[in-house]
Amino acid sequence: MTRYAVTVDAGLRDLRAADHLLRTLAAELALPQGVFGCTHLVRGERPRVVVSLAVEEETVAADVRERLAAQGHEVADGVPDPVGRAVLYPGADVLRGTMTIAEVLSASAIDRVTVLGAAGRPAPEARLTTREHVRPQWQDGQLVLTAMPAVGGTLVPFEVPDPTPCCADH
Repeated sequence: MTRYAVTVDAGLRDLRAADHLLRTLAAELALPQGVFGCTHLVRGERPRVVVSLAVEEETVAADVRERLAAQGHEVADGVPDPVGRAVLYPGADVLRGTMTIAEVLSASAIDRVTVLGAAGRPAPEARLTTREHVRPQWQDGQLVLTAMPAVGGTLVPFEVPDPTPCCADH
């Protein structure tokens, strides 16, 4: 399936602000079901986080591009890289509480789950405690959630919902 994407550079410096921007844009633009909203890290002389919105219809992408530009956003066609971190994706809103890996895969656009330090994939009956913060990443055209072992034999997404900022205790 072909996707049409636009990237928005709002000069953001952190993922939390980028997540918020994606949710705000999705609500303001009343985006259709099936939208993918991702964050992308841009390195270089001006490090920042940009966001992309990918939809199935070219006319919807053109409308999104036009409306975002009219709001004063810096907008470009396409995505800046193929490894975006997905915030908005089909099924993201139902990944709540503790679910089996099989439930996660069947309820969402996530294609597979990997576990840090483990060979192979987790068993379909393995339990994942979502913490209501599931951020898979694109890898070779698949949406992949990286998880890690947790207390009680469960798994949790590798990315924590409220990370401690670097040097917070200094």
